[in-house]
Amino acid sequence: MLIDETDAEWQTIGPDDTGFRRKQLGAAADGEAIGCSLYELPAGEGAWPYHYHTGNEEALYVLAGTGTLRLDGEDHDLAPGSYAAFPTGEESAHRVVNDGDEVLRYLVVSTMDEPDVVGYPDADALGVYAGTPPGGDEDERVLSGFFREDDRLDFWNDVAGEE
Repeated sequence: MLIDETDAEWQTIGPDDTGFRRKQLGAAADGEAIGCSLYELPAGEGAWPYHYHTGNEEALYVLAGTGTLRLDGEDHDLAPGSYAAFPTGEESAHRVVNDGDEVLRYLVVSTMDEPDVVGYPDADALGVYAGTPPGGDEDERVLSGFFREDDRLDFWNDVAGEE
């Protein structure tokens, strides 16, 4: 299906004091296996926390503005025309920060596979998504949550223990 960017609604993401915006263009065009979102990140703000996916590949393309991409622990300048690919795995951990003076507009394209586990190295945490992938319809999600990695349970003693 063909849509115009104005056909999709803005969603404000995060707490009120960070408030970056996203339009889910892929979903608006009835995409299933590939997602595409348009982001607007205000000056001085960061998007999603530093993270990586284990089940979905992402890519970023900058349309307008400048910023910094933290990728695998290193900072890289972003400007219109910048493109970055984020294959699955910890070596593709990334975060976008707008350290410029104007709004940073960029596209993120991703596979839409589920389940997906998202690692957050700075927080020693992970997120789990089943039923729909991250960015999918949350009403269809059968399982999701965020957990500290040091909250691990011993399967045989804590989960499958004697009753």
